[in-house]
This record gives sequence, C-alpha cells and structure tokens, in this order.
Amino acid sequence: MTPRFALLTKRLTCMSLLASAMVAVVPGVAQAQAPLQEITYLLPAPGTLPAFGPWMLAQAKGYYKAEGLDVKFVAARGGVDVAKQVGAGNAVIGGAIGDTPIIARAQGIPVKAVAVLGAGSLTQLVSHKDERIESPRELKGKTVTVISYTDTTYYALLGMLSKVGLTKNDVNIQAAGPAGVWQQFAAKKAVAMAGVPDWTSSAMEAGSQVDILPADVYFKSMAQAILASDETIQKNPQLIQKLVRATLKGMKDIMNNPKDAAVAYVQHVPVHKGKEANIQNLFEMYNKYVYSNQKVLGQMDEARLGELQKFYVGNAVVPKETPLKELYTNQFVAGK
Repeated sequence: MTPRFALLTKRLTCMSLLASAMVAVVPGVAQAQAPLQEITYLLPAPGTLPAFGPWMLAQAKGYYKAEGLDVKFVAARGGVDVAKQVGAGNAVIGGAIGDTPIIARAQGIPVKAVAVLGAGSLTQLVSHKDERIESPRELKGKTVTVISYTDTTYYALLGMLSKVGLTKNDVNIQAAGPAGVWQQFAAKKAVAMAGVPDWTSSAMEAGSQVDILPADVYFKSMAQAILASDETIQKNPQLIQKLVRATLKGMKDIMNNPKDAAVAYVQHVPVHKGKEANIQNLFEMYNKYVYSNQKVLGQMDEARLGELQKFYVGNAVVPKETPLKELYTNQFVAGK
C-alpha cells in the first residue's frame, strides 16, 4: 500500500466514524425521516368542543407527532357509538366516558377503558342561583334538561336522584339535544340541567347566574376516558401506550397552566378565536371539578367503576354485571 493510498483510507475511515457518531448523538435525524403512522381517533362529539382540550393540545404541541403518529380526529355519534366502531376495528382508539365500557360490554362490544382523564365526574347538576337548589331532592316536580335519554349525563342525573329517594318519575326530565340542553336552561325553561362544563360555560356566557353541584357529591359517575379494543391492546400495546402518553401530556398542560393552554388551544382551534379568556375559565373549571385529585394521572378507580356498574344493573340499563377486569386496564398509565 502506497503512503498516499494509506492516507486516503485513513481519512475515509475517520469520516465514516464521524458520520456514525453524529447519528448516535442526534438520533432524531434518522427518525425524522421515518413516515408518521396515520391513526383515526374517534371522538364522541365534534373535536372543536373545549371538552377535548387535552387531545387538541396534544396535537397542537406535537405530542402525537413525537410518538411517530399522525392523528386524525373524527366525530362519532356519542360514546357508545365510539365503542361500537372501536370494537369493530373501524378505529384503533376512541373517546367516551369511563363508564361507557359497562354499557358496551353488555352489548358484546369488546372494548376497555385504557385511561380516565381525571378523578372527578364530567357531569354537573347546574341550577339557577335564584332557585337555590342545594340538593337533587329539591328538583321534585321541576324541569331539568339533559342532552338525551341514552347519554351518560342522563344516567348520572338518575344516580343523583336515587341517592335522595327520587326517580325519573318525580322530575320532569327533558331531552333537549346538545344545544337545547343549555339554551333551554339559560332561557329559564328549566330550573336545572345535567351537563358538562362546556354547557355550563355557555349558559354563563348567555348571562345565567348558576350554582354548580358536581355529580360525584352524590353519585360517582366518571370523567372522559380513552377506549381501545381487546384485540388492539393485545396485539399492539405499544401504539396504545403512545396515544395515552401523548393525550395525558395535553391534559397535564391544562392542569399546570390553564392560561397558556388556552392560548395554544385557540391557536389550534381557531373557531374560538378571541375567546381565550372564556376557554381559560372553562379549563379552570375542568381542573377544579374533573381533572384534579387523581392519584396517578389516567388511572381507573376500580371500586368506583364497580359501584357504577351496580347502579346500571339495578336500574336495568344493563342486564348483568361484567367482571371489572374486562372493563378497563391501567397498564398504559404512569406508575404501572
């Protein structure tokens, strides 16, 4: 080997080692070129609702992208419809309420809750302040609006009534739809509504002075949940882990700084442009009533789920109890 050839070989070897070192130091260079995996994420209602703030923030801040995912949100027709579509394999992931698997499993739909977004109930009993409703007992003979007679907020209302010795026959419960539920309340056609913080905020924006009684003061209904099918959990747990991790990061952002989260949210969901202050107030409401006090972020409370299922069976919403371990898994939340 000539000295000149040896020198050239040495230079090429050094360049090769330098290139390898750069890839080792900056692994994202190689990963950034990999195509993102497209995922259809079903939501029970339009994604522009502030209730889906954690999901929209996870998308806006690139948390899904950092997991190698390109998430497309599609609205279904409520949580049970989400469960049906996910169970049938039409989507790998979806959103509902923590107790939706109770109803789904009773219908033979093989889905589980893989994360619950908060320790509180999504449902609130909201009444006009001048009505001075301090207990569900005071609703007897009065009109209360709900979105529908098959929604979990309706079941939560029945649960609250049952704790004070009342039934649906003691109250004039009106199914008013997703807009009418708060509009009729705001127009004082109802003394109260069983709703979610989004509707409470809308009624307050319309001028209503309200008292808020969280459902779980009387009846331990649940927060929003992430659903996946038994098959996907078994065959592709890594994908579920990525989706859960990214979504919980979005929720954590709201919990840590609702003001900054509101700004980022409105930039990503421009239909709310100019309403940053309202969104901040709504996020603070979610923090207070829904997200807070969860020991492990995303974790299902099995005892609470069991009590809910007993109520569903006792009120003939479902025919019999399902083993609780078939309704949820905590394997994808932090601390597990």
